[in-house]
Amino acid sequence: MQQLEQTLKAALSAAMQHVFGADVPAQQLTLQPTRKDFAGSFTLVTFPFTKTLGKGPEQIGQALGEWLVANEPSITGYNVVKGFLNLEVAVQEWVKVFQQLRQQPADAPVATGGPQEVVVEYSSPNTNKPLHLGHLRNNFLGYSVAEILKATSATVSKVNLVNDRGIHICKSMLGYQMFGHAETPQEAGLKGDHLIGKYYVLFEKHYREQVKQLETDGVAADVAKRHAPMMLAAQDMLRAWEAGEEEVVNLWKQMNGWVYEGHDATYAAIGVDFDKFYYESGTYLLGKERVEEGLQKGVFFKKENGSVWVDLKEEGLDEKLLLRADGTSVYITQDLGTAELKYQDFHYDLSIYVIADEQNYHMQVLKAVLKKLGKPYADAIHHLSYGMVDLPTGKMKTREGTVVDADELVNEVVEAAKAATLEKGKTEGLSEEEAQQLYHMLGLGALKYYLLKVDPKKRMLFNPEESVSLEGHTGPFIQYSHARISAIRRKAAEQGISETADLGSLAELHATEQELVQELARYAAVVTEAARIYSPAIIAQYAYDLAKAYNRFYTEVPVFNESDETKKAFRVALSAQTAGAIKTSMGLLGIQVPERM
Repeated sequence: MQQLEQTLKAALSAAMQHVFGADVPAQQLTLQPTRKDFAGSFTLVTFPFTKTLGKGPEQIGQALGEWLVANEPSITGYNVVKGFLNLEVAVQEWVKVFQQLRQQPADAPVATGGPQEVVVEYSSPNTNKPLHLGHLRNNFLGYSVAEILKATSATVSKVNLVNDRGIHICKSMLGYQMFGHAETPQEAGLKGDHLIGKYYVLFEKHYREQVKQLETDGVAADVAKRHAPMMLAAQDMLRAWEAGEEEVVNLWKQMNGWVYEGHDATYAAIGVDFDKFYYESGTYLLGKERVEEGLQKGVFFKKENGSVWVDLKEEGLDEKLLLRADGTSVYITQDLGTAELKYQDFHYDLSIYVIADEQNYHMQVLKAVLKKLGKPYADAIHHLSYGMVDLPTGKMKTREGTVVDADELVNEVVEAAKAATLEKGKTEGLSEEEAQQLYHMLGLGALKYYLLKVDPKKRMLFNPEESVSLEGHTGPFIQYSHARISAIRRKAAEQGISETADLGSLAELHATEQELVQELARYAAVVTEAARIYSPAIIAQYAYDLAKAYNRFYTEVPVFNESDETKKAFRVALSAQTAGAIKTSMGLLGIQVPERM
């Protein structure tokens, strides 16, 4: 469609010259899709030219439209609505566009001129708990953004920084030591991550009880939180871990190993993957080296208690702790090390961190500290900040055990998809194994689509029942549309109708056919925009618009009952092209589409 737009812009530029004697280069003209409630395919906004041309916006539109219809074969009609010139494009132009589309694969790379070496860091779980609903939005966003950037010909590496050390990990370790009685996941009948999460919650429960008792005894709240026996014991354990005490390190390895097995099972179930894992236990020492470097350069400073800080007030931030007084690291310490390791591994020109908006300040600090250190990759860091996921019952809290577990949620949406599918009678002719695969595909597709269709920056409310509906703005609606087209393609193959037939004699298009071709031709622009702002929501909306456009076409235009063989061949080819575009678009979201349903 880019070629068609260039033709129209060149014609408009010529019209400006012939009608008004004005030199307006084609590259300065912007066309947008015509609103669906008006006739036309492309719209030129004429308001910006009133001063240059000395005419009113409607006069400009009327004069340009008359000249174009008389002199440009690709334009067959026009209408003017206030300052909007809507252009109607000749049928043969849309046939050309369609022919060009089907000459290249549906998933052909889109050249955008954007970054070429990209690292997308997402998931970043803690090894003291299982993944929950918030992690799902993170994983789905990271995976999808990586796939979208791959579609722009970038080399993309998906990485996962595992938060496997720190005070929160020691809390679950201490909880297990105190209450676990050496039970294993097998003995408990739990996935490893669920078992460890249980002891993190137990730690917090008993810790809060100790704090409450101290407050009852007259200790100030902030002092009670710092000096509760369990908190002091957890801090001792952290120091012992950093000192390499064998007993503590062995317990840490055993518990983390259980969690990794649990997380890996969840990743497999939700269909995300990684090219490389980093572990904070392997990056914090390098981070400490960078802190020492900053002290040597004089960009960091020590306080009297020995803690190390950086002053970022000139950057509009504040003073930030980089190393505790006892020499133990904080989050920012290991983040400095990880950023450097990633750069050594991938030499990225863009490093995306998929992290919730609760960490906006932290990410600003990381970038500012790297700039203070003079690191060449500081400006390549981009924080893809996303809003939290809420439930009808309120905000999730891990330490209170009120989170929505990812594994349980996936099982629930799969069961809901099964119920909705059976209710609609969509499993006829499928074996039991095929039916189970379909339920999982639909359930997971529903969950991913529901979480990805919302702009990442927006906080969102998750409604499980709404997500699995086969109708409306949902993943299953789009998946069902693909299955419907697949059935048409199978029938066409049975009747010997080729999807690659010559369409040169096609002389007319139904309005829904033209709309569908135009929708298909938007793919490159949609991917470009989604990649520019790192938003899978752009792709999700496109897939939905495409499915809706196809369903309008399917409702209003016969395929197999058409007597004109060229039209019939075109409609089959149009169906095939749409199926490819839906599959590719949903694939960018990490969603599979069924062939039968």
